[in-house]
Amino acid sequence: MLHAASFFGFASAVVGIIIFFSVLIFLLNIITSIWAYRDSQRKGKSKEYALVVLIGTLFFPIIGLIIYFIIRND
Repeated sequence: MLHAASFFGFASAVVGIIIFFSVLIFLLNIITSIWAYRDSQRKGKSKEYALVVLIGTLFFPIIGLIIYFIIRND
């Protein structure tokens, strides 16, 4: 028979792992957004363009980064 203490210990470990990976994904999103912003400035684009890239990759991380990779060499 499963005791309540062992179940809650397992559940808290699972919650801890979920929180860890959520924070990791959030930090990865921030880092890639900053990279895309700096990269667009390095390529000589305007500050407005770089800001649109930053906002696009922050709010739409996967799609925004894919679109940026496609249009970055224009």
